[in-house]
Amino acid sequence: MNAGFGGRERLSERFGERAQISESYGDTTIDVGPADWVELVTFVRDDLGYAFFDWLTGVDDPPEAFLVVAHVYHPPAGERLLLRTRVPRESPHLLSIVDIYRGANWHERETYEMFGVIFDDHPNLVPLLLPDGFEGHPLRKEFVLAARVAKPWPGAKEPGESGHGAPSRRKTLPPGVPADWGPPDA
Repeated sequence: MNAGFGGRERLSERFGERAQISESYGDTTIDVGPADWVELVTFVRDDLGYAFFDWLTGVDDPPEAFLVVAHVYHPPAGERLLLRTRVPRESPHLLSIVDIYRGANWHERETYEMFGVIFDDHPNLVPLLLPDGFEGHPLRKEFVLAARVAKPWPGAKEPGESGHGAPSRRKTLPPGVPADWGPPDA
């Protein structure tokens, strides 16, 4: 851990080989399996003092999993932790942490909606952002974005070409392009 309150040792004592602790860009990251997720989140809050929940999201990690990532903060020490677990793509279920950090409620709903990760025991796991009837999970890498619908200009011609408004823009070449390049003038 970044501070000297013995967090790394206490995590190792509690989780042993079930938790992988790493440092990256000055932050401590703890990875556990889905079965240890709630225990880890409870432990860092109650035993290590990470009382402030900052955010939670998903990360599509093809081909076989999604990462669920939570960021928590220890106000007196001014330290952050990144907590991660991997849920299998074929059955993306994870226990909710709303009972531990109430602020996780909307974050879990958004992660459910955008990635399809199902937070078991969530008090109200319903869509949060997308319109009713939306199908799919738009932040999954295999989600195909619909082509933007092109609408024709409502007038008969492009703006400025009707003869009644401003003249159309001058057709110019980008800087550095020789004058004889491009289509011949008609």
